[in-house]
Amino acid sequence: MYHIRVMRALSLQSGSSGNCTYVETRDLKLLFDAGIPGIRAEERLAREGVDIRKVDALVISHDHSDHIKYAGVYQRKYGLALYITEKTLRRALSSQSPGKLDQKHIHYFRAGSGIDFGNVTVETISTPHDAADGSAFVIAHGGKRLGILTDLGHPFHGLGEIIGMLDAVFLESNFDNEMLVKGPYPWFLKKRIQGPHGHISNMEAARLLKSRGSRLKWACLAHLSENNNTPRAALSTHLHMNPSLPLHVAGRHAPTPFFSL
Repeated sequence: MYHIRVMRALSLQSGSSGNCTYVETRDLKLLFDAGIPGIRAEERLAREGVDIRKVDALVISHDHSDHIKYAGVYQRKYGLALYITEKTLRRALSSQSPGKLDQKHIHYFRAGSGIDFGNVTVETISTPHDAADGSAFVIAHGGKRLGILTDLGHPFHGLGEIIGMLDAVFLESNFDNEMLVKGPYPWFLKKRIQGPHGHISNMEAARLLKSRGSRLKWACLAHLSENNNTPRAALSTHLHMNPSLPLHVAGRHAPTPFFSL
């Protein structure tokens, strides 16, 4: 049996094609977001010896389909308790994006508050991303803190301080600015991505990590754009500014290995 020091985590998939992150302690198993088909999540977890039906809860960050599309499947097929904000659920149901949900087994949280799972706390952070009520997350357990910080909008006030108090982080590094500007997207979409409610760039993410302090042990770059970024471009920017920090990249179509704390 795999020995968990405090926490371990992996990205099952990350990007506009679908997002799902798994975090485990000795006593708790959590999924964050349900943007990939249930069978894909089930198979990828099973390859790591994890039974998706033993997951204790599914926590949803926001209403965009690449994060919530299969929430109904995860809840109905696998019996996962669903944690979501009321505004996020309302927006999602208006577009029918999460599929059919069992309303009796939904747990609501407020963005900016904590979710108590006994000896594990999920701190939720309100984000300026263009969603109804978006949240990023910090999972705190055993003196360790893991961040899942994507779909951030922009490097908002306090974000650097949050990262400075983490031991590890999945951090959005969505686009290379030059690739975006020169790329095929229409101008309105480029403005949306670069704007205050879109995504953060490789350079913005690297600057956040540069001021991280000494606590952070590793970072996994997440939510890379398919058309305006590459793992090589993202790593090049980050390594230039953070040469001593262990860096990983979350795949758009494949899981990462487990990372431990």
